[in-house]
Amino acid sequence: MERAAARIERELGPIDVWINVAMAAVLAEVTDTTPEEFLRVTQVTYLGSVHGTQAALRRFIPRDRGTIVQVGSALSRRGIPLQATYCGAKHALKGFLDSLRAELRHHGSHVEVALVQLPGLDTPQFGWVRTRLRRHPQPVAPIYRPELAARAVAYAAAHPRRELWVGLPTVYTIVGEKVASGLMDRYLGRTNEQAQQADIAIDPSTRRDNLFEPPPGDPGAHGIFGDRAKGRSPQLWLTMHKRAVLAGTAIAGLAATLAATRAP
Repeated sequence: MERAAARIERELGPIDVWINVAMAAVLAEVTDTTPEEFLRVTQVTYLGSVHGTQAALRRFIPRDRGTIVQVGSALSRRGIPLQATYCGAKHALKGFLDSLRAELRHHGSHVEVALVQLPGLDTPQFGWVRTRLRRHPQPVAPIYRPELAARAVAYAAAHPRRELWVGLPTVYTIVGEKVASGLMDRYLGRTNEQAQQADIAIDPSTRRDNLFEPPPGDPGAHGIFGDRAKGRSPQLWLTMHKRAVLAGTAIAGLAATLAATRAP
């Protein structure tokens, strides 16, 4: 990671924004997951971002500027069945970033750290993720297109904030965990294993995955669920245009008040 950062700055100039998006997972119940698989997911999903952040900080802190954008997930706040490896790593990343922000504030640093919490996306990960399932893995509906995530990450890079929630499923997952954790345990236990499996038979013993080595070629940005994926999120639009919406609401309210006072 350090060599990559040094080469980027040598060839392209100082880095302004660093985005962490490393991800690996095993879709299986905890009792069907090996210690080696837990270790590998932790190395990629958690430590991959930790090492990337450290490489960025070695450049940003001396300059007292720069933005680190961490791609997160609603599952960093609420674990779901079949994804203990991934949820554990994303929970760890949130704790890591909380500590980092406090340290930066302690030193009066102007380096920014943003966490983008995403919903289920139609990316190739579900075609390459290691699994014990006998049906093709899928994101929990509603599914969103990867372009929505890209817009959110770009927005966070230009307008850094502590957390940016993307999509209503992310909102109600995070809020639901805060107010009704036990109820969510029961609901997810009853519905969520089925919700993560498409009606496509697979053989996990012969299926290739990307846990320990990358797949051949370029898999692109999209998965196989494009016909069900949403390209827009009104919730994200409102978040990105909050000031304009509030200003418009205030102006409309003022206009209504003036109209009422002038009425006979």
